[in-house]
Amino acid sequence: EIFVPGEAAVKVWQRLKGEPEVRLAALGARDALRLEAGLCLYGHDLDEDITPSEAGLTWVVGKSRREVAAKNPFVGAERILSQINDKTLVKKLRAGLLPTAGPPAREGAAIETTDGQRVGTVTSGTMSPVLRKNIAMGYIEKPFNKKDTRLQVVVRGRAFPATVSKMPFVPTKYYKA
Repeated sequence: EIFVPGEAAVKVWQRLKGEPEVRLAALGARDALRLEAGLCLYGHDLDEDITPSEAGLTWVVGKSRREVAAKNPFVGAERILSQINDKTLVKKLRAGLLPTAGPPAREGAAIETTDGQRVGTVTSGTMSPVLRKNIAMGYIEKPFNKKDTRLQVVVRGRAFPATVSKMPFVPTKYYKA
């Protein structure tokens, strides 16, 4: 993604489209890349009801804010800090899924045990261009969120086998300070 001042947009576009190595990529490409990297998209994988503990993002809560009597309390602190301090309060966790058959499992698809018990919901799913297979992420109840657990995803009324996977699906080379 490129952000430029409005008055420069046409000039930048004309310059870029004239370069042979530049290829356009739409929202679908960005979405596939972020899912391969195991990154969340707000409104899909994150919302007001998902806590950092459930999403595997407790690192976003600074150590100085983790004290109950913190100087600068934040919205939802009671629930979030309780989950950070007592992991048994977390009932579902974000996890990766590798469906082994069928179409991509999209947002809203049910995640079930192999005997049909619903244990979660897919929040993002696509075909991975790098892995050349379907990938998905979603929230899965404990203990069914464990790596290599065999589950199934329901797509268009049909159940397809899937295995819980660690994320990222594709290794990243992010700089971590």
